[in-house]
Amino acid sequence: MSSPEVTSDEEEARKPQPGNPAAEEPVWTYRGYHLGAGEFTTAMVHLFRAEVSRANVWRQRLDTTTNWAVVITVAVISVAFSGPSGHHSVIILSTILITLFLFIEARRYRYYELWSSRVRLIETDFYAAMLVPPFQPAADWAESLAENLLQPHFSISTWEAFGRRYRRNYMWIYIILGLAWFAKIWFHPTTAQSWSEMLERAAIGGVPGPVVLVVGLAFNAILMLVGLLTVGLQEASGEVLPRYFAGAEGEGEARLDGRPLGRLRAWFRPRGQRRQLMALIITDRAQAVANRILTDMRRGVTAIPGKGMYTGQEHAVLMCALTVTEVGQLKTLVSSEDPQAFVVVSPAQEVLGKGFTPLEDTKGDQK
Repeated sequence: MSSPEVTSDEEEARKPQPGNPAAEEPVWTYRGYHLGAGEFTTAMVHLFRAEVSRANVWRQRLDTTTNWAVVITVAVISVAFSGPSGHHSVIILSTILITLFLFIEARRYRYYELWSSRVRLIETDFYAAMLVPPFQPAADWAESLAENLLQPHFSISTWEAFGRRYRRNYMWIYIILGLAWFAKIWFHPTTAQSWSEMLERAAIGGVPGPVVLVVGLAFNAILMLVGLLTVGLQEASGEVLPRYFAGAEGEGEARLDGRPLGRLRAWFRPRGQRRQLMALIITDRAQAVANRILTDMRRGVTAIPGKGMYTGQEHAVLMCALTVTEVGQLKTLVSSEDPQAFVVVSPAQEVLGKGFTPLEDTKGDQK
């Protein structure tokens, strides 16, 4: 799609005007267009509404799956107690079906968290920052949001989603089904007179009652164990959880329930690092390329002398750390300044310093 023509008068009107702080530094520029602060806010409002709508849709799908499980549980228990002895097998079949619903709901929960994490990121770093002057969002919030838009990824693991939905809803459904199964084989249609008679009633076809009992207890024990082991996983941004952790020593203290916590930080920040890259640019126009990186991308760049071993010619090697959302801009500006340049972009294990992870934030990792 071609860009619209811009007249000289329009281009002059879009240029920064002296005395206007908002115009002196536009939020975003693209092909002669300057996106002002008001236009940027409008765009963010529309993005926020879209992400909220997505999150609501997937939240409704979660409720639908839970409703299916509840309705089936009630129907199966009604059928089991209305029939003769031996109908307890439908309770076991419904347990298998409820487990399938649990897996489906865990998958839907991961999608819900994908949209919910974006909503929380905009709420905490954009809207909340507006309410606490001076307006100063986190240094990497826009980069984190842009990366999530360009390369969507699940913010929580399957285990966390499975364990959280099990503890919140399905654990009670399994308990009800288990109690209904025991009540069916013990009291219906008549009360069992002994433990051996109860085990005899628990048999399903050629499968002995003790085997059915042991398999059922083992199955529920495994589910309970998964639910307990995933309690510490708290990446779900859509949940209301106490996620405060202390900052470095001597940076002020806050308290929660009377306990000192040090400097409070936002709980919503993902624990995983954003993808960080290292670019090596071999060029004969090092100064021009470096100036574009410094002014357009506002990234630091370091020049290293190099020599082509095949030709024996001297070349400059520019080294620049950047994030995944800046690769396209880097290739564009390098191509415009030196089409013959050679660019190598490789992943970096960790980048510390201004514009990335501050060095002071790594003090706690050494303890």
